[in-house]
Amino acid sequence: MVRSDARENRARILAAAREAFAEDGGASMNQVAQRAGVGAGTLYRNFPTREALVLAVYQDEVTRIVGTVPDLLDRVPPVEALRLWTTDLVEAMRRKHGLGDALGPGAHQAITEQSYGPVVAAITELLDAGKKDGSIRPDADPGDFLQLTGALWRAASSPVDRAPHMLALILDGLRTHR
Repeated sequence: MVRSDARENRARILAAAREAFAEDGGASMNQVAQRAGVGAGTLYRNFPTREALVLAVYQDEVTRIVGTVPDLLDRVPPVEALRLWTTDLVEAMRRKHGLGDALGPGAHQAITEQSYGPVVAAITELLDAGKKDGSIRPDADPGDFLQLTGALWRAASSPVDRAPHMLALILDGLRTHR
Protein backbone atom coordinates (compact mmCIF):
# COMPACT_ATOMS: atom_id res chain seq x y z
CA MET A 1 0.00 0.00 0.00
CA VAL A 2 1.44 3.35 -1.04
CA ARG A 3 1.24 6.07 1.62
CA SER A 4 -0.95 9.07 0.84
CA ASP A 5 1.99 11.50 1.01
CA ALA A 6 3.92 9.33 -1.47
CA ARG A 7 0.91 9.32 -3.82
CA GLU A 8 0.62 13.10 -3.47
CA ASN A 9 4.34 13.55 -4.21
CA ARG A 10 4.07 11.37 -7.30
CA ALA A 11 1.00 13.30 -8.52
CA ARG A 12 2.77 16.65 -7.91
CA ILE A 13 5.85 15.43 -9.76
CA LEU A 14 3.78 14.29 -12.74
CA ALA A 15 1.87 17.60 -12.85
CA ALA A 16 5.09 19.60 -12.57
CA ALA A 17 6.77 17.50 -15.25
CA ARG A 18 3.79 17.88 -17.60
CA GLU A 19 3.96 21.68 -17.20
CA ALA A 20 7.76 21.87 -17.40
CA PHE A 21 7.98 19.69 -20.50
CA ALA A 22 5.17 21.64 -22.19
CA GLU A 23 7.14 24.87 -21.66
CA ASP A 24 10.55 23.38 -22.47
CA GLY A 25 11.00 19.83 -23.77
CA GLY A 26 14.55 19.94 -22.42
CA ALA A 27 13.57 20.73 -18.82
CA SER A 28 15.90 19.02 -16.37
CA MET A 29 15.01 16.64 -13.57
CA ASN A 30 16.16 19.31 -11.07
CA GLN A 31 13.78 21.85 -12.63
CA VAL A 32 10.93 19.35 -12.32
CA ALA A 33 11.78 18.62 -8.68
CA GLN A 34 11.90 22.34 -7.84
CA ARG A 35 8.60 22.98 -9.60
CA ALA A 36 7.00 20.04 -7.74
CA GLY A 37 8.39 21.22 -4.40
CA VAL A 38 10.19 17.94 -3.72
CA GLY A 39 13.81 17.00 -3.21
CA ALA A 40 15.88 15.27 -5.84
CA GLY A 41 15.81 12.06 -3.78
CA THR A 42 12.01 11.97 -3.85
CA LEU A 43 12.00 12.58 -7.59
CA TYR A 44 14.55 9.85 -8.34
CA ARG A 45 12.86 7.40 -5.96
CA ASN A 46 9.69 7.75 -8.04
CA PHE A 47 11.35 8.14 -11.44
CA PRO A 48 14.92 6.83 -11.60
CA THR A 49 15.56 8.33 -15.06
CA ARG A 50 14.28 11.23 -17.13
CA GLU A 51 12.97 8.71 -19.64
CA ALA A 52 10.95 6.97 -16.89
CA LEU A 53 9.44 10.33 -15.94
CA VAL A 54 8.54 11.20 -19.54
CA LEU A 55 6.98 7.76 -20.02
CA ALA A 56 4.94 8.21 -16.83
CA VAL A 57 3.70 11.63 -18.03
CA TYR A 58 2.59 10.04 -21.31
CA GLN A 59 0.88 7.14 -19.55
CA ASP A 60 -0.87 9.49 -17.14
CA GLU A 61 -2.14 11.54 -20.10
CA VAL A 62 -3.41 8.44 -21.93
CA THR A 63 -5.22 7.29 -18.79
CA ARG A 64 -6.81 10.74 -18.40
CA ILE A 65 -7.96 10.90 -22.04
CA VAL A 66 -9.32 7.35 -22.08
CA GLY A 67 -11.16 8.06 -18.83
CA THR A 68 -13.14 10.93 -20.38
CA VAL A 69 -15.14 8.69 -22.76
CA PRO A 70 -18.03 7.72 -20.43
CA ASP A 71 -18.66 11.34 -19.39
CA LEU A 72 -18.57 12.54 -22.99
CA LEU A 73 -21.07 9.88 -24.06
CA ASP A 74 -23.33 10.87 -21.16
CA ARG A 75 -23.25 14.55 -22.16
CA VAL A 76 -23.31 14.66 -25.97
CA PRO A 77 -24.26 12.49 -28.96
CA PRO A 78 -21.64 9.93 -30.06
CA VAL A 79 -20.32 11.83 -33.11
CA GLU A 80 -19.83 14.99 -31.04
CA ALA A 81 -18.24 12.93 -28.25
CA LEU A 82 -15.84 11.45 -30.81
CA ARG A 83 -15.00 14.95 -32.12
CA LEU A 84 -14.31 16.34 -28.63
CA TRP A 85 -12.35 13.27 -27.57
CA THR A 86 -10.26 13.26 -30.76
CA THR A 87 -9.48 16.96 -30.37
CA ASP A 88 -8.14 16.19 -26.88
CA LEU A 89 -6.18 13.21 -28.23
CA VAL A 90 -4.65 15.30 -31.03
CA GLU A 91 -3.51 17.93 -28.52
CA ALA A 92 -1.92 15.19 -26.40
CA MET A 93 -0.23 13.70 -29.48
CA ARG A 94 1.11 17.13 -30.39
CA ARG A 95 2.57 17.56 -26.90
CA LYS A 96 3.99 14.03 -27.03
CA HIS A 97 5.71 14.84 -30.30
CA GLY A 98 7.35 17.85 -28.68
CA LEU A 99 8.95 15.55 -26.11
CA GLY A 100 9.98 12.95 -28.65
CA ASP A 101 13.52 14.24 -28.98
CA ALA A 102 14.17 13.40 -25.33
CA LEU A 103 13.40 9.72 -25.85
CA GLY A 104 15.29 6.89 -27.44
CA PRO A 105 13.72 4.43 -29.88
CA GLY A 106 12.98 1.94 -27.08
CA ALA A 107 10.95 4.53 -25.20
CA HIS A 108 8.99 5.44 -28.33
CA GLN A 109 8.17 1.75 -28.76
CA ALA A 110 7.14 1.45 -25.09
CA ILE A 111 4.81 4.45 -25.39
CA THR A 112 3.18 3.01 -28.48
CA GLU A 113 2.73 -0.41 -26.89
CA GLN A 114 1.37 1.00 -23.61
CA SER A 115 -1.06 3.44 -25.19
CA TYR A 116 -2.34 1.59 -28.26
CA GLY A 117 -4.67 -0.85 -26.49
CA PRO A 118 -6.38 1.68 -24.20
CA VAL A 119 -6.73 4.26 -27.01
CA VAL A 120 -8.23 1.73 -29.43
CA ALA A 121 -10.61 0.54 -26.69
CA ALA A 122 -11.77 4.14 -26.13
CA ILE A 123 -12.27 4.67 -29.87
CA THR A 124 -14.18 1.39 -30.02
CA GLU A 125 -16.49 2.54 -27.22
CA LEU A 126 -17.16 5.83 -29.02
CA LEU A 127 -17.73 4.20 -32.41
CA ASP A 128 -19.96 1.48 -30.91
CA ALA A 129 -22.17 4.13 -29.29
CA GLY A 130 -22.58 5.78 -32.69
CA LYS A 131 -23.23 2.48 -34.42
CA LYS A 132 -25.86 1.68 -31.81
CA ASP A 133 -27.75 4.97 -32.33
CA GLY A 134 -27.30 4.78 -36.11
CA SER A 135 -25.14 7.90 -36.46
CA ILE A 136 -21.89 6.07 -37.33
CA ARG A 137 -21.41 3.62 -40.19
CA PRO A 138 -21.39 -0.05 -39.14
CA ASP A 139 -18.06 -0.64 -40.92
CA ALA A 140 -16.19 2.10 -39.00
CA ASP A 141 -12.98 0.58 -37.66
CA PRO A 142 -11.13 1.90 -34.58
CA GLY A 143 -7.70 1.08 -36.03
CA ASP A 144 -8.50 2.96 -39.24
CA PHE A 145 -9.74 5.93 -37.24
CA LEU A 146 -6.55 5.98 -35.16
CA GLN A 147 -4.42 5.87 -38.32
CA LEU A 148 -6.32 8.83 -39.77
CA THR A 149 -5.92 10.87 -36.59
CA GLY A 150 -2.14 10.43 -36.85
CA ALA A 151 -2.14 13.09 -39.56
CA LEU A 152 -4.10 15.51 -37.39
CA TRP A 153 -1.35 16.28 -34.88
CA ARG A 154 0.97 17.29 -37.72
CA ALA A 155 -1.78 19.55 -39.09
CA ALA A 156 -2.33 21.03 -35.61
CA SER A 157 1.39 21.86 -35.37
CA SER A 158 1.60 23.67 -38.71
CA PRO A 159 1.37 27.49 -38.96
CA VAL A 160 -2.25 27.19 -40.14
CA ASP A 161 -4.10 24.67 -37.98
CA ARG A 162 -5.95 22.45 -40.47
CA ALA A 163 -6.77 19.78 -37.87
CA PRO A 164 -10.38 20.91 -37.15
CA HIS A 165 -11.25 20.90 -40.86
CA MET A 166 -9.53 17.55 -41.42
CA LEU A 167 -11.32 16.05 -38.40
CA ALA A 168 -14.66 17.29 -39.76
CA LEU A 169 -13.93 15.46 -43.03
CA ILE A 170 -13.01 12.26 -41.17
CA LEU A 171 -16.15 12.43 -39.02
CA ASP A 172 -18.31 13.14 -42.07
CA GLY A 173 -16.91 9.95 -43.64
CA LEU A 174 -17.91 7.99 -40.53
CA ARG A 175 -21.50 9.19 -40.46
CA THR A 176 -24.34 7.18 -41.85
CA HIS A 177 -26.06 9.15 -44.58
CA ARG A 178 -29.73 8.42 -44.39
